[in-house]
Amino acid sequence: MSDKILSKEETRGYSSAALAFFGDCAWEILVRRYILSRGNAPSGKLHNRSVEMVRAAYQSAAVGLIEDILTEEEADVFRRGRNASGMQVPKSATPAEYHRATGLEALFGYLFLIGEYDRANQLFEVILNGNNQK
Repeated sequence: MSDKILSKEETRGYSSAALAFFGDCAWEILVRRYILSRGNAPSGKLHNRSVEMVRAAYQSAAVGLIEDILTEEEADVFRRGRNASGMQVPKSATPAEYHRATGLEALFGYLFLIGEYDRANQLFEVILNGNNQK
């Protein structure tokens, strides 16, 4: 297993589902880091605090906070992920929410794979700031 950063061209060879698979992990890391930054607590409480942010409904709403600031390339990756087929929608989400959440995960997976951690953090901060203003 290599930890090498991929080129943008290399990521085009990955399916949207593969980008979302990795993006799910990338999103979870950002969420867990944010939760921990707010203070130490037993792991069960930390988990409960993070659950809301990893749900499809939250991720779908998060897209609305960043879609106007995505680059053309980022928007393309998001659309590829959103339009991916063959996924089973969980009972806790509508199909529209789940597809948008998958697009968000594909975007974050892409950003992590190409080493654009600062951009992923920037977008995550916009989401946090937008959700804190509600």
